[in-house]
Amino acid sequence: MQLRYGFRLYPSAGQRASLARAFGCARVVYNDALRARETARNESMPFPRISDLSKRLITEAKKTPERAWLGEVSAVVLQQSLRDLDTAYRNFFEGLRGKRPRTGAPRCKSRKGTRQAVRFTANACWSITAGGKLRLPKIGDVKVKWSRTLPSTPSTVTVVKDSAGRYFASFVVETGPQEVLPKTDAVVGIDLGLGHFAVLSDGRKIDNPRFLRRAEKKLKKAQRALSRKEKGSRNRGKARLKVARAYVRVADVRRDFHHRLSTELIRENQAVAVEDLAVKGLARTRLAKSVHDAGWSAFVDMLEYKAARYGRQFIRIGRFEPTSQVCSHCGVKDGPKLLQVREWTCRACGNVLDRDVNAAVNVAKAAGLAVSACGAQVRRAPVPAQRGEAGTHPKRSSVRWEQAGTSGRQTGEDVKPGTWPAIAPATPPTA
Repeated sequence: MQLRYGFRLYPSAGQRASLARAFGCARVVYNDALRARETARNESMPFPRISDLSKRLITEAKKTPERAWLGEVSAVVLQQSLRDLDTAYRNFFEGLRGKRPRTGAPRCKSRKGTRQAVRFTANACWSITAGGKLRLPKIGDVKVKWSRTLPSTPSTVTVVKDSAGRYFASFVVETGPQEVLPKTDAVVGIDLGLGHFAVLSDGRKIDNPRFLRRAEKKLKKAQRALSRKEKGSRNRGKARLKVARAYVRVADVRRDFHHRLSTELIRENQAVAVEDLAVKGLARTRLAKSVHDAGWSAFVDMLEYKAARYGRQFIRIGRFEPTSQVCSHCGVKDGPKLLQVREWTCRACGNVLDRDVNAAVNVAKAAGLAVSACGAQVRRAPVPAQRGEAGTHPKRSSVRWEQAGTSGRQTGEDVKPGTWPAIAPATPPTA
């Protein structure tokens, strides 16, 4: 499979100017090609092919005074910009045919966009020097902060500038079967939520870090300072950069948390089952900020591609599966319950079930995984003794049994501020 590795770049002042020139030229060629295709559509003419657009908008345009500055950047960057437009049109038409999720029609790129990117293929003759720098055509040797070793020789590299003014190099590499992990017998079902980020079928609960909620005070202060700056001034640009850096810091720590947790679950379990949540629907409710702060979709995507990478099994069950209504012990459907009900008693078998852990066990069972409900925080509800047996046992032992039955509930561990939420150890069954 193909993977993408990102590393931080530290270009010099001259290299930043060269990169800005490359970003601008790629954006101009993209917009010119978009206008050419829209003009052809309005005139009921066939769409121009990439080869025709390349000849007219790049080769011939370099010879004109208006577009002579296109020759200051690598021609591969301009060619890849045309390919990006062709991919955008293909995705748009396939979405209309129902072959993929719907996307909007391609639009012109703005000079003030928050994200700028250019891509270099093997034809551009880019390379990694012996000193560990990234050599790009007509830009120079750029310093790279290597955090890991690439598993194979990359085929392309994309240089990205984000909204906070940071530069990254994104490499596309091919991985083989050598990364498959040894098999294990453990399987897990995951129930995602807001009170706890994830509840596992073995009874473990992962606290929800709420990164955006914790950073709201700093974000509010930075946004208030931005709103007071005069539009078009340099101070407003500096304030906008502070707001962007505050937001990307939240996004970075959330992504790091998702990566750590997903990697741990994939390494420990042979099969992972999750529920297909309607995130778009939940994002239209009053819980929208909390849903986006949790980042369920990004976490599930990480689980899916890491399972394929390491030879694990990933299963996604339907969102209409009644995981919170079915008893994980006897399988009897007990009906819908309000969100305030976090613990309920099965009317058929009498087990007291934790709502989230019971749902995680049902997710694993609905996926066809052989999971035991012994770790689902189940305890037998106290049943009155029959009249004929009321005097056969001492009263003190029955009191001890009731206390043992009620004291076996798992309690969440408090997480100190600034520390990573750890996975709580599994609680042994109490009944």
